[in-house]
Amino acid sequence: MATIYQLNSENPQGRSIDQITDALKQGAIMLYPTDTVYAIGCDLNVKSAVQKVRQIKQLSSDKPLTFLCSSLSHISEYAVVSDEAYRIMKRLIPGPYTFILPTTKLVPKLVMSPKRKTTGIRVPDNNICHSLLESLDNPIISTSAHLPDEDGEYPSYNWEKARLFDHLEKLVDIIIDNDDDPSLKVSTILDLSTSEPTVIRKGLGWETLDNLFSFSS
Repeated sequence: MATIYQLNSENPQGRSIDQITDALKQGAIMLYPTDTVYAIGCDLNVKSAVQKVRQIKQLSSDKPLTFLCSSLSHISEYAVVSDEAYRIMKRLIPGPYTFILPTTKLVPKLVMSPKRKTTGIRVPDNNICHSLLESLDNPIISTSAHLPDEDGEYPSYNWEKARLFDHLEKLVDIIIDNDDDPSLKVSTILDLSTSEPTVIRKGLGWETLDNLFSFSS
């Protein structure tokens, strides 16, 4: 049964944050809020935990995992950032965007796309996420905690907090709760790994993005 932490969205309690990150360093899996949907995550550098996240989400080994970084400079440690990619990301982070970027050697093979050697990275606009990243001092895996129905689809009601908690409380070690209702929209995905930026998925924040840049899709 998962341990539930009730955190303040604006000013997360430091003692609880430290307890959570201590557990993450030991391989714990958590269900936590982001600026988009609830996510399943762990310490990027704990291989056994990353493997368990893949099992929970039933992801094949060729499916890359997104992870959270705390800033643009933090991203540059784990990804190769071109001048154009830097210009775009500087205007969009923090926010509901996932950037596909070429990896550096710090990204575990278990996380990246094995063929393209790319990874998805986010800098969320969420105080709980940033407190966790600061305390852990490592990136955090972030894969949406959506639930499929009998037909394999992902209806919005299956993303509600209560349903997620009930479904995942025996599969994760930690559940972070707050006073906010999660968004029912996933992040917008931008592929910045090539010379021509491409929109892979239109999610939360797409309207703002469309007004700022011209992308292929």
